[in-house]
Amino acid sequence: MDHHNRHVYHCPLRWGDMDALGHVNNGRYVDYLQDARVDFLFRTAKELGADDLETGLLVARHEVQYRAPLRFRPEPVRIELWISEIKAASFTVDYEILDVEPYTSYVQARTRLVPFDFAANRLRRITPIEREALSKLVGE
Repeated sequence: MDHHNRHVYHCPLRWGDMDALGHVNNGRYVDYLQDARVDFLFRTAKELGADDLETGLLVARHEVQYRAPLRFRPEPVRIELWISEIKAASFTVDYEILDVEPYTSYVQARTRLVPFDFAANRLRRITPIEREALSKLVGE
């Protein structure tokens, strides 16, 4: 698997995220994915001057596949994310929540995001600078 076009985010687990069995509650994973996505978009936007990528986005669709339970532990879990598709007025982020050694996949997920102009209260197209920023992370 080609991991070089992926953004990596190390997500700390909190005891309050756990269910009675000491596993991460399924509802918390969406927060973890959002944390990883915001980290990626914030850094990308800063590096490339695509500031609206941080804030002006709406989630159009969210799919989560739960692969294995994630037990509480002190060390963070690894979230890898990449861009799987860029269209004129939307883009798709794919994620995997995993451990590398030994390799364990806990969650695979996908979010379709649409740029939104909050001042004009309407959807907008992806700008060339945003497309350039996002294309740096296009992967399989």
